[in-house]
Amino acid sequence: MTDLHLTGHRATETERSAIDAALAASGIDPVLSVETDRLVRGGLHRAAERRHALLPALHALHNATGWISHGGINYIAERLGVPPAEGFGVASFYEMFRMEDPGHTDDVVHVCVDGACQLAGADGVIVGLESAGRHAHRSPCLGQCERAPATFTQGNQGRPDHVEADALSRSPVIPQQGDPHLRILRRIGKIDPGSLDDYVSFGGYKALARAFALGSEGIIDAIGTAGLKGRGGAAFPTAVKWRGVRDAPGETKWVVINADESEPGTFKDRHLMELDPFAIVEASTIAAFATGAQKGFIYVRGEYPLATRRLQRAIDQARHAGFLGQRIARSSFAFDLEIRRGAGAYICGEETALFESLAGFRGEPRQKPPFPTTHGLFHQPTAINNPETLVNVLDIVTDGGEAYRAIGSPDSTGSRLFCLSGHVARPGLYEHDFGATLGDVIDAAGGISGDLRAVLLGGAAGSFVGPDALDLPLTFEGARAAGVSLGSGAVMVFNTSSDFSAVVARIAEFFRNESCGQCVPCRVGVVRQHELLLRSAGRSMDRTLIDDIDRAMKDASICGLGHTASTAVASAIDLGLIGASP
Repeated sequence: MTDLHLTGHRATETERSAIDAALAASGIDPVLSVETDRLVRGGLHRAAERRHALLPALHALHNATGWISHGGINYIAERLGVPPAEGFGVASFYEMFRMEDPGHTDDVVHVCVDGACQLAGADGVIVGLESAGRHAHRSPCLGQCERAPATFTQGNQGRPDHVEADALSRSPVIPQQGDPHLRILRRIGKIDPGSLDDYVSFGGYKALARAFALGSEGIIDAIGTAGLKGRGGAAFPTAVKWRGVRDAPGETKWVVINADESEPGTFKDRHLMELDPFAIVEASTIAAFATGAQKGFIYVRGEYPLATRRLQRAIDQARHAGFLGQRIARSSFAFDLEIRRGAGAYICGEETALFESLAGFRGEPRQKPPFPTTHGLFHQPTAINNPETLVNVLDIVTDGGEAYRAIGSPDSTGSRLFCLSGHVARPGLYEHDFGATLGDVIDAAGGISGDLRAVLLGGAAGSFVGPDALDLPLTFEGARAAGVSLGSGAVMVFNTSSDFSAVVARIAEFFRNESCGQCVPCRVGVVRQHELLLRSAGRSMDRTLIDDIDRAMKDASICGLGHTASTAVASAIDLGLIGASP
């Protein structure tokens, strides 16, 4: 049994009501879990079953009062059987949670200071807010790069969260809207994202019917024939992942949708969640049917309130119509989905860190192996994909793997979403068949505003390339040959007016802030890298030291954050965007 060591602080009625409502929505019964400071009801096993509701409870507490109080933590600890120290440890891990009473009732405005928003005048936005007496907070990328500068207002005292961005670039939502060649984006702008009837009238749920006819093996074979690879950055073959989960021992299996889209410069999954949410629900159901999963979670980044609301509405409608729950579409198959909100932690985009966060722990990556196919969420077999990857499954199941494979290149099949931001005429989300060049993608966005100096491919974890890379084919093999990565599809364009010293220093600061601190090479390396850039102010730096830091993080970090934290910095030096000494 575990001592809870509760303090004398007690939650207010407002806090208790908010926490109770969140726990009830997560299926937690109202009976308290403690008696005289000892866990007695249900034992440790019962506490473990409840712990996954910790993050929703923290969100509810924070929204009710604007901060995480000692009394609120104690009440959550009583309800879930979690030691209060661990509750504080989890809460303090996340950017969105304040751990001290702010002493005011105003909402906090998070102002993005990364990439596109940095170029678009984020510092001026902060000055303006502070001059008006508002509470501004410098924030990492908010996933609104095409509408920079962006802010996220975090409500409290029951008020909702909302996002604001440059109104001049809000319409159309997709610059290619109406293009008959679109596949992934073809429904956007043509259906009401809040209407299941609209989705069905546009061909929705035909893929699920076809999936039932194909069976698990037929679905996975079609995806294998199609050559579908993950669109989150790792480019892992989807069929291999799904077959691994299906064949893994164990009766309980999971589907997890990684919608914690936090890579600076990336906003593709936000569009899919906000504007085509039923496609994600349908594709998730197919993934569950193919892998044998009974339950799924959609982990949405906390700064996406509209996406969260629309996904929840889609889930509710699908369940009411018989497309989720028991006997889906009158079959014997049962599957259900639940949404979990992240709380501002870039590292939770790493799959094992996401599993830890979902389970109610700090979002720290695990060592691999074992891999998620056998030891994923709750250390059980789990298929984890991002929304873009899943939406591609619909066409593969409906039209067949061969038809899908005919698009793109031999090693990069199908089409791909690219997030254009920065100094382009029409920032936004674009879909192109694999094989389009970097120049093609920029031209489709109206071309460069000013004279091109560099493009950041793949976000903060990616690489800068120069004007001579415009002929680079944007395929997995093309990027690999050029020594770069497509990452999650970010294409951030910089003209000759850009202050690269400030841009690269901010990238280094981003990694310094977002490292979870679990492993020494990353925890120390990102700090030393940022300090070096600040000392040099982008001028002469010790390149040998930069390379040593990079090598140490690549060789010994647990996860991809440490492996890629110096990639953009090194490429900026190579291109002469910032200075370095031998």
